[in-house]
Amino acid sequence: MKKAEALSDLEEIEWHFIGHLQRNKVRHVVPHAGLIQTIDSERLLGEVVKRAGQAGRAIDILVEVNVGREEQKAGVLPEETQELVGKIGEAGGVRCRGLMVLPPFELDSEETRPWFAGLRELREKLGGEKALPELSMGMSADYPVAIEEGATMVRVGTAIFGWR
Repeated sequence: MKKAEALSDLEEIEWHFIGHLQRNKVRHVVPHAGLIQTIDSERLLGEVVKRAGQAGRAIDILVEVNVGREEQKAGVLPEETQELVGKIGEAGGVRCRGLMVLPPFELDSEETRPWFAGLRELREKLGGEKALPELSMGMSADYPVAIEEGATMVRVGTAIFGWR
């Protein structure tokens, strides 16, 4: 929020929200974000729809998928993804642009490939690139593997800004 407010005179910036989003924080994100990358439940979706309506704007979203079924991670399970994508299609004020995944941070870059391939394969089952054009996967340490597996967005903040 602080960065968006500080740079509000630069209209060409499109802000993406990445990270776990609590429902009670949606009201702070919706006025600034052009894309929310971490929709992981119908309840969170409902809050985003509500706040987007109040703000009089549409928000692009990605569904976060817990490809590795990690208990400590957010995200819908692969078999629940189609239902959530369908709910997004029925909702007003939001557009599902694709899927995102966060593999375990401690893995070597090549070891992340199954997470990326799994997300790509899931997208194919859900209508492919035409239905879900974006695949957000890969960070500074593993983005080359993510790109090989079809990433359309990579999150490389550490490579640009260093450790924060």
